[in-house]
Amino acid sequence: MADDSRKIDMETLWAPWRVEYFEKEPRNSQFLEDAARASDDAAHFVITRNKTAFLMMNRYPYAVGHLMAVPYKKTADLASLGENEVVDLWNLVVHAQQLLRVATKAQGFNVGINLGECAGAGVADHLHIHIVPRWSGDTNFMPMIAGTRTISEGLRGLYDKLIDAQAKIDNHSRT
Repeated sequence: MADDSRKIDMETLWAPWRVEYFEKEPRNSQFLEDAARASDDAAHFVITRNKTAFLMMNRYPYAVGHLMAVPYKKTADLASLGENEVVDLWNLVVHAQQLLRVATKAQGFNVGINLGECAGAGVADHLHIHIVPRWSGDTNFMPMIAGTRTISEGLRGLYDKLIDAQAKIDNHSRT
């Protein structure tokens, strides 16, 4: 019996922060709007703000460093954004890549937009661009066999690293 319990312990991945996601009832579908209006960026994991858009961490990532570029304008339609808003969003995507290279040594990125619930949008009425860092060899058997992903770093620690990277980038661009 003792061998069985050790085997179960070894086969179980503990991710206690994920319980926050499942315990929230009802789930806050307005979290992007809340972050857009927030004055406490750290509480909402907002990394940086531009005139028409902002960059924030995904609070419930399935990959370390998953960021989102979000327009302040709540819309589900890319065509409803003005040219400046589109440029601002894509500039944040580029900036996110730079931050993630500095903070996490990312080697590649998945960048994408899920438009509409049927396309996988978790927040169908407020579009946002996902920036997910990748590394050589980061795909392993866990998602394939166990249906489980592992997150190797906590949100607050990564947030601090990203803010430090932001400061380094800002200081470098001023010199």
